[in-house]
Amino acid sequence: MQPLNLEPATPSLKKNLITALILVVVMIVGGVVILKAYGKRSKEGASDNRPSLLTQISENKDLTFIDQAGKIRNLMSLKGKTIIVQSLPHAQPDEVTSGVMQRLAAKYSENPNVLLVTLVLDPGAAEKLQEQLAEVAKNLGAELPKWTVAANERPTLHRFIKNEFKAGILPHQNAGTWIYDHSLVLIDRHRHVRRAVVPQKKGGAPYVASFDFEVAQGWDVKGIKTGTALTNAQQLEVLLGETIDSVLTEKYTP
Repeated sequence: MQPLNLEPATPSLKKNLITALILVVVMIVGGVVILKAYGKRSKEGASDNRPSLLTQISENKDLTFIDQAGKIRNLMSLKGKTIIVQSLPHAQPDEVTSGVMQRLAAKYSENPNVLLVTLVLDPGAAEKLQEQLAEVAKNLGAELPKWTVAANERPTLHRFIKNEFKAGILPHQNAGTWIYDHSLVLIDRHRHVRRAVVPQKKGGAPYVASFDFEVAQGWDVKGIKTGTALTNAQQLEVLLGETIDSVLTEKYTP
């Protein structure tokens, strides 16, 4: 038997060049496809203005409160409704957010699926609490069942606002002034805390906005323009209304 010839075959330079060229073309085409897909997804993301889901309020950590009529209730009793919540010290009125709440109450006066809640951050003695809440309600023009004015003991209420609403700061007093997150909180019918999503005209990730009218008002004081005829506070109020309307169109499953 003749011995096998185990010498390696001489590689073909032409074949190697063709193979390399094919691989380069495949990589280029694949890269273009990936970039196009990424660009498409980025555009979709940049134009997506569905309200952002921040968190979901736990049924195990519900907030019990007394309202301006002296009735003991909880947030879960409002389950199935879209709720806008305002935090407000009795001793430190906030005309900006209160004005927004009053206009929302008027706008959705005929819509039973939209309710408003004002949480009083500085409740007084238990025996005078209902009287205090009734006074706040009167000053705001808040009437049941559309608009609830409520409170619980301070530590419980403040922890709930910080933990469940994801407030930027735990409410507290400093030299007699209340320091707290002025943002209005939007809760959908499934107890999700929602925020607005603002697509960016120049592309990129959309901006997720809280409904902090104190910050918006500060921008107005600094002369920061919105690019529209509206002030920052007015623009934010429009955005809040649009977000509420968007949430209302979502399917609700009890």
